[in-house]
Amino acid sequence: MIGSPTRDELRRAYSDAWRKHVAGSPLTPLEGMLTEVIGLHPEYQALIQNGDAVLAFEPAAHPAAENPFLHMGLHVAVREQVAVDRPPGIRDLHRHLEARCGDVHDAEHVLMEALAETLWEAQAAGRPADESRYLSLARERLAAGRGR
Repeated sequence: MIGSPTRDELRRAYSDAWRKHVAGSPLTPLEGMLTEVIGLHPEYQALIQNGDAVLAFEPAAHPAAENPFLHMGLHVAVREQVAVDRPPGIRDLHRHLEARCGDVHDAEHVLMEALAETLWEAQAAGRPADESRYLSLARERLAAGRGR
């Protein structure tokens, strides 16, 4: 996906990747990453398998449920950040969190919390996200022993 895909295009990418995965079809590297994330979340798989439901899903209509696309998108964002070590130091921090949490998925959740908070703060202030704030929040969570 190049450029700025629409919400529907992103959702279709999840659904198409999962459909290909279930069928045993070859996957692109991005589809592989998406299916790994979907595989970690069985609670989202029924939604992802239903192409119509994927496009129709409205988070506001499900106040008690989190937005599965935001959640999985944060997983993907963290994985991409770790892969390229951007912001610098995130890969090492992820490694420490994985050791503390005992598993990659839980380490990603700690980073996702820090990333979501950083993005929320930036949006509320109308400014770009602050990478140093993001790393600082993640380090605070590591020091506090956060993890599932």
